[in-house]
Amino acid sequence: MSKYSGYMDRVAKFDLTTGKLEDYPWSDKEKELYLGGKMMAAKILYDNLTGKEEAFSEENMIVISTGPLTGTGAPSSCRFNISTISPQTGIIASSNCGGSFGYYLKKAGYDALILTGRCPEHSWLEIYNDSFVLHNADNEDIWGKRVSESQEQIHEILDRDYGCRVKCGIVTIGPAGENLVRYSGVFSQERAAGRAGIGAVFGWKNLKAIAAAGNHKTPIHNPKKTMAWNKKWTNHLRNHPLTGDQLPRLGTAGLVSGMQATKTLATKNFNQGTNPEFEKVCGETLAEDFNITNKGCLACPIKCTRTVNVDGKEVKGPELETLGLLGGGILNSDLQSILKWNYELDELGMDTISAASTLAYAMEANEKGLWDNGLKFGETERISSLWEDIAFRRGIGDELAEGSKRLSEKYGGKEFAMHSKGLELAAYEPRHSVGQGLGYAVANRGGCHLNAGYLVFLEALGLHIDSQTPKAKAELTMLMQDLFESISACGQCLFTGYAVFPGLVFTQPNHPLTVALNKAITKIGPILSLVNKNPEILFFPLSIFHYDREIKYAVGMKMTLGKFIRCGERGYTLERYVDTLFGITEKDDSLPARLTNEPEDPKDETTKVPLDKMKKAYYAVRGWSKEGVPTEATLKKLGIKKGQQ
Repeated sequence: MSKYSGYMDRVAKFDLTTGKLEDYPWSDKEKELYLGGKMMAAKILYDNLTGKEEAFSEENMIVISTGPLTGTGAPSSCRFNISTISPQTGIIASSNCGGSFGYYLKKAGYDALILTGRCPEHSWLEIYNDSFVLHNADNEDIWGKRVSESQEQIHEILDRDYGCRVKCGIVTIGPAGENLVRYSGVFSQERAAGRAGIGAVFGWKNLKAIAAAGNHKTPIHNPKKTMAWNKKWTNHLRNHPLTGDQLPRLGTAGLVSGMQATKTLATKNFNQGTNPEFEKVCGETLAEDFNITNKGCLACPIKCTRTVNVDGKEVKGPELETLGLLGGGILNSDLQSILKWNYELDELGMDTISAASTLAYAMEANEKGLWDNGLKFGETERISSLWEDIAFRRGIGDELAEGSKRLSEKYGGKEFAMHSKGLELAAYEPRHSVGQGLGYAVANRGGCHLNAGYLVFLEALGLHIDSQTPKAKAELTMLMQDLFESISACGQCLFTGYAVFPGLVFTQPNHPLTVALNKAITKIGPILSLVNKNPEILFFPLSIFHYDREIKYAVGMKMTLGKFIRCGERGYTLERYVDTLFGITEKDDSLPARLTNEPEDPKDETTKVPLDKMKKAYYAVRGWSKEGVPTEATLKKLGIKKGQQ
């Protein structure tokens, strides 16, 4: 029995080949070191993989993990993580998702689910407490269905079998995952674990969906104090200008205008950082002309999701990434078409970021005469049918399903295939946010804006520190990555992390305190480095940092800000070390030459990413070798035993 609350204290390991179910050990010591979520998944993969496994193999594992705060009523705490080896990058894919599945996996009595082997036939998995049943997905006409159809049909089957309306969480893939599109995702309700091709791993394993339900309750260490703290924290989020105003009012789409103003809005496949027609595809236009209502994930007071009308249906609207990359990214200014494509991509089960970026690469390759594919910037008539072709791997869609990295290796144009480690970049142009560029390059899962540490938030979209200097960017990247790592491990949305920054710096950009803070941050690299190396010095509580006391009250685990950051460092470093077992080195921490060699502004040489300089500093502050491998001293410091597989 665990001494900690918040956890269900059980991890299920299920062999899809044989149907064998067993408990997987997860000790209190591991809870203290890795908390849960993606860090927990990294530890499980580390203990079971050798570095020789391929994404499409029975040896590859899928780990679906929750956080200790999921089910405790903590604000924005319903998120769960899926980790596996990516068919897109060949290294760890960790994809975070909202929806309801994580909550119901804990209702079934499990902190995590480990899937091994491969289903002998097209299947879906039903979990109810101790019962694990594989159903034939062909006999029940679920294989081949789109995302919402498969979820609805599984619900109908469960309702029929149990004779009542079953409360459950479902994750499913669409046709893209079934057909092994390398950037297909896994969906819970309308939310996506979209990045790095996890849906294709489900598809290869012949696993269409998982439904989880049960009658367990998440134990809470001190219910009275937890409830009071949740109320206080929720009020803080509602009163903060970002989580209480901008995100509820405009969603992530509201960032488009800020990106335009700071020249960080990737346009025409990252040829430039501004879009002359951005107002037609920005968050304000979406809110005024198309938004029906706001929605949020379970236990979320922020409610950043837009709801729009597509073909007479009320569906989830596009996020910032979709607006940016399917707007100016391909020179499209028709917002209605983006709403439609966003819905189509979700239904087919594809990552909108990689789909859009792969399309932009193909358009530029055609423009430069490298690949005669008929696709052109600004011409959008064929795109809906193109999504179908990709999902079902028909015609040119079969090639586009491979992603921009593989296409550039075949046709050329590597300098404008906008990916890192095989994962396409998000919509932030890093030549006016060089710290974001560093993060893209060193992120564990490839070109991800969040795993990168999201320095564009400090450089352009929240604070406004010097966006072109490399000074302190290595230290800031590490600190933000480690903080985000622990927030995710708890099962919470990263948006809660934005509210750690005082609201004054966002609402009063010209206030002397805001100006001083923006000027000071890039000059305190040595202090940040000291904090990164010795986070234990941050042992005191901060009124705006709520995670430590939430973990204390809900879980019963002693936590400080410094310990929280150290947990994040441990998880991030472990995931990196697993990546090095799969062959990742310093050479893979790269960006397309367009971003490092070509100034965005031809008259300003600083408008390119000085990656090599920042990368060396980053390895040093992380305690990694010059080859980008965590050293034995760093592993020992963090309690990671080298070669323990």
